Amino acid sequence: MTQAKARGQYTKTPARRAEIVRAARESFAEHGFTKASLRDIAERAGITHAGLLHHFRTKDDLLAAVLAERDTEERRYAESKVPDMDHLAPYLGDMLRHHQKAPELMRLWLELAVAASRPEHPAHGYFVQRYAWGSEQFARGMRGKADRGELHEALAPEHAATLLQAVLNGLQLQWLLDQELDIVGPVLAFMRMTFPKTAPPEDEA
Repeated sequence: MTQAKARGQYTKTPARRAEIVRAARESFAEHGFTKASLRDIAERAGITHAGLLHHFRTKDDLLAAVLAERDTEERRYAESKVPDMDHLAPYLGDMLRHHQKAPELMRLWLELAVAASRPEHPAHGYFVQRYAWGSEQFARGMRGKADRGELHEALAPEHAATLLQAVLNGLQLQWLLDQELDIVGPVLAFMRMTFPKTAPPEDEA
């Protein structure tokens, strides 16, 4: 292999990194994080093992990139489907159904979130910022509902936002333990209780 070809192969281009992340996502979903190998990911991406390491030094780095990509996709989808809080419940149901199609990614996200709670973890800053962003987005919507008298009177907007995140994360954990469990229904029920004056009937949610 010539030096010019080597430089071309290992150049850190966005397109090449995106291809590696896509390959990692497929490998993690198929084999799980522990059993997935960097060599398998490199083969799926059509590059050498050394070429992959030029872009991502460890499997942990790749996992963080896969989960960040999932976050970006969900934010874009949410922006297109949730113009206001009245559209939030159907979106959350769709999001959970989508996550159920890739249980290994759901499991990896929960595992990494717990590990990253330690300040020394390399993904700690990412998860702190992610939760802060999500909490603020939910709280802003809840404050709007409260201003219109549509939020349950017993709930402060910030508390409602915190509870919603807890419900989403907790239900996904329960589903991983029992994949016969309905987790969409409880989320929609929580939203009906949170917005009792404007929530649609159960059979329309």
